[in-house]
Amino acid sequence: MELDALMLSRIQFGFTMAFHIIFPAFTIGLASFLARLEAQWLWTGNPMYRNLYQFWVKAFAVSFGLGVVSGIVMSYQLGTNWSRYSDFTGNVLGPLIQYEVITAFFLEAGFLGIMLFGWERVGDRLHFLSTCMVALGTLISAFWILSANSWMQTPAGFVIENGRAVATDWLKVIFNPSFPIRYAHMVLGCFLTTAFAVAGMSAWMILRARKEPPAKVAGARLSLSMALWFAVICTPIQIFIGDAHGLAVLKLQPTKLAAIEANWETQKDMPLLLFAIPNEKEERNDFEIGIPKLGSFILTHDFSGVVPGLKDVKPDERPPVWPVFYSFRIMVAIGMAMLGLSLWSLYLRWHGTLYTNRTFLTCAMLMTPSGFGAVLFGWFTAEIGRQPYIVYGHMRTADAHSPLTAQSVTTSLVAFLIAYAIIFGFGSYYLAKLLRKGPEPLEEAMRGDDVSRKPKRPLSAVDEDLKPNPA
Repeated sequence: MELDALMLSRIQFGFTMAFHIIFPAFTIGLASFLARLEAQWLWTGNPMYRNLYQFWVKAFAVSFGLGVVSGIVMSYQLGTNWSRYSDFTGNVLGPLIQYEVITAFFLEAGFLGIMLFGWERVGDRLHFLSTCMVALGTLISAFWILSANSWMQTPAGFVIENGRAVATDWLKVIFNPSFPIRYAHMVLGCFLTTAFAVAGMSAWMILRARKEPPAKVAGARLSLSMALWFAVICTPIQIFIGDAHGLAVLKLQPTKLAAIEANWETQKDMPLLLFAIPNEKEERNDFEIGIPKLGSFILTHDFSGVVPGLKDVKPDERPPVWPVFYSFRIMVAIGMAMLGLSLWSLYLRWHGTLYTNRTFLTCAMLMTPSGFGAVLFGWFTAEIGRQPYIVYGHMRTADAHSPLTAQSVTTSLVAFLIAYAIIFGFGSYYLAKLLRKGPEPLEEAMRGDDVSRKPKRPLSAVDEDLKPNPA
């Protein structure tokens, strides 16, 4: 099948965006994790926290750099491949992106140098302030980006004049109907991405050094413990927020919801489909495995609640069903696996075998990319489910494309594939090398420190989690 310029541009944007989103998903949570580590060090004087900070900040620097490099492409791509979209939305989305640069990117850039290189050059409190400002900057950046993306999902506070969207109420533009719940869902998703990535990497370091004395893996054990405590607390909250998000989609984008559930007919007592084979041509599912009435209960909190179907709208108003249906279920399955691992960690912690159960550590290691997968498949669900519109209800994706030839888009797509493969390859190599080495043993990390900067407590003052386990 020959691909036209529109489809190639969609593939290119999907590829570059999917590549980019994994880095902010990691750094947003990792910046807050670093702030927590430094706060713990200042509060307790335990040198292990500072040692861990100096280890994980290297991973943050690499990921942050890759995120910036891959993100620059996005703004240029909107102008080259999606010029009609840029012309239509520029008066609304342009200022939002500018606010992100002024309030978030400048804040991060201003304090990042102190955070990375200033520990021995500034006071401890100023360095901690810098870490907090970088963490705050990542959250502000997510605020503006999610506001802009949510406006495309549920546009509000504007009118169309001379073929262009013009803002009439900036508060309604920024705090559009879907923004608050989508922002909470995304930020918590980023935090969980970091939690499971840190836990998985730490588990890998513990498994590699299982024959070493406990002091050799004390840092990895503390990272694992902190990450899993966060997962235990936040995974159930994320499930609750996800439920609220589903209710919002039912209200604001019922056609997307119908595609997510592969629900063709408006019906009450709708089953929860665990698996199905959607047939868009015949407007039915060829095969289904479901739980009766549970779909209506989850979506309406009423076992007899009415759920809209895809047949309520014309075929050219419907999104592709199968990618939305499967993406959503993969995301939910990953979330359930996160919850299971979190509860398992509580059981092992209670029995004192959190760091010695090889089966659990192996599962935690395998869950390292789980947060990235959940973010990506959630993004696929949201963006593909919005189709055929790029601005929901106002501008179709097919009308937003630049007048380009398929050959020119193919050339740029191949160039991006090669460039991103090289960038990601070098970044992954460095991170793997960093993780293979692991945090320096505490005595070695302290050996070169200035006496005036030595922590307040002796080296023996470590957390209960770090004491050798008799098991």
